[in-house]
Amino acid sequence: MSHETVYAIASGKGGVGKTTTTVNLGTALAGAGERVAIVDADLGMANLAGFVSLSPDSTTLHDVLAGDASVDDATYRITDNIVAVPSGTSLDEYADTSPEGLRDVVAELREEFDYVFLDVGAGVSHETVLPLGLADAVVLVSTPEPAAVHDSKKTLELTERAGGEVAGLVVTRTRPESDVSYEEIATRLETPLLGTVPEDPAARESVYAGTPLVVYEPDGPAAVAYRRLAADLTGIDVPAPGAESDSADGDDIDDGDDGAPADADEADEADGREAAHDDVSSAITEAETDP
Repeated sequence: MSHETVYAIASGKGGVGKTTTTVNLGTALAGAGERVAIVDADLGMANLAGFVSLSPDSTTLHDVLAGDASVDDATYRITDNIVAVPSGTSLDEYADTSPEGLRDVVAELREEFDYVFLDVGAGVSHETVLPLGLADAVVLVSTPEPAAVHDSKKTLELTERAGGEVAGLVVTRTRPESDVSYEEIATRLETPLLGTVPEDPAARESVYAGTPLVVYEPDGPAAVAYRRLAADLTGIDVPAPGAESDSADGDDIDDGDDGAPADADEADEADGREAAHDDVSSAITEAETDP
């Protein structure tokens, strides 16, 4: 098993599949029995709130970073073994946050969960750079398009300046008929190629169905790629379709009595704050579907 437990999922350009990658890596590992936390570290442009069907007065990471709430208060159960810590969408709340508090948040989650995934915002800002140095490793996500690859180079440089380590590159929306060499892209960026995720119509369908791709169509090409990536990244044996636990069944997601997380205390603390299954779609629709 990898010694790395906190991963920052980052990209230089928005809309390349960063949040989709975060969600599916986390879901794949949760299906393998690992306890997983997904944190929306994009403080300014949060898009994981849909996972937890937040009401206007719900507690979010913004409240934690403003010193008004605990991490537990902002932690919401999605399904078996996986929780989300969403950021708020209010600009006023964002203005009250202290990004430096993310250090304590990550430290606390690191102690409670087997794996923590930080969904990092694109661009260059203090709150974008900070998670790159807090994580054990950074997973860089890019499409093959030149603009996305160019911006990935900037993220690599930012990670170095933040004192972080890049695990490697994931190239999304690949096509078998393309003459682009994905290994060559990674070589140009001077980082290992962790894997590729093929273009798959099921990816968009899964968003609107409100179900992570690895659950929605587990034997599809993109889902297979995400499970393989999760296994290669962590050294965990991620189950194939048919071998997955009942917790992966979408019909069980909202049932708080069956398949509680490995730590029963975590289930109790998150009771009453479970995610609505059909609200997962709003977490990634705006940012990561094609125009």
